Amino acid sequence: MVTRRKFILVKQFDHAPKESDLKIVEEKLPSLKKGEFLCEAVYLSVDPYMRAYIHKLPVGSPMNGRQVARIVESKSDEFQIGKYVVGNFDWQTHTVSSKGGVGSPYIVPNLGDLPLSLSLGVLGMPGNTAYFSFVNICKPKAGETIVVSGAAGAVGNIVGQVAKMKGCKVIGITGSDQKGKYLTETLGFDSYVNYKLGYFEEELKKAAPLGIDCYFDNVAGEISVTVMKHMNMFGRICNCGSISSYNTDVNHPPKVSPVQLYMLLKQLFMEGFQASQYVDRIFESMNQHMLWIQEGKLKYIETITEGFENTGKAFIEMLEGKNLGKAIVKV
Repeated sequence: MVTRRKFILVKQFDHAPKESDLKIVEEKLPSLKKGEFLCEAVYLSVDPYMRAYIHKLPVGSPMNGRQVARIVESKSDEFQIGKYVVGNFDWQTHTVSSKGGVGSPYIVPNLGDLPLSLSLGVLGMPGNTAYFSFVNICKPKAGETIVVSGAAGAVGNIVGQVAKMKGCKVIGITGSDQKGKYLTETLGFDSYVNYKLGYFEEELKKAAPLGIDCYFDNVAGEISVTVMKHMNMFGRICNCGSISSYNTDVNHPPKVSPVQLYMLLKQLFMEGFQASQYVDRIFESMNQHMLWIQEGKLKYIETITEGFENTGKAFIEMLEGKNLGKAIVKV
């Protein structure tokens, strides 16, 4: 009988999460039934959305999240031993599932020489998010100026690179010069603005003297209000995240300056995006991103934390902006 370890929520987060809000428990797993398989976690994903939805989890619930796992036992013809799957299997070391069952698993296709961990990044949910949200909502055109907030994160860095492929001028908003230099020197962004330096608006105007046509928003808050202030007529905004408010009380979100005046005067278009609506098209974005990687048009970056017991730490550091690219835990 297999014993699994899993993280459970022992206290609702009060603003920023603490490692003591979580604990590891152990439990025995039952024998497999026909059609089921047992998989063992290889990589766990930590993502900003987990913080946004934590209030929906009752105390005692397992921490939700996606993982790459290896099938170690199977009574399923389709999910055979040795195959790797991606599933919403929570923060736990072992999972019993089936076709269409717990975690909605799918088999990882042949990635060639690419790291398996990319199945949680550019070849996974963040890549799927970037692929469908940016093009469908922002509708970029060659020569336009694109601003991406959270630009060095899992989704933002992909969006910026895709924008460059579309012939756009790309400005990344990030929280350090180290990240900014990575965006410009490695990923090909045209420029970056470090919002932590205290003169964000002045630097944004310098970077976009002709205004901003599209804004891919991962952070919300006053940063986004400032960006909207400098957008051009009929600008498009994709609201993909609201990281600036995730550590606040869900019932008392932070107050920010109103955006309606800018929306009215500039006739801006803004639409929110949820990755769930495109979950069934994961292989479409995966195949396109694999091709771009092979062609040298798309680069990937990961911040990998070693050890299952350090998953909470990795989650907290990701929310603090200490990661570059996709934050992942190697079990």
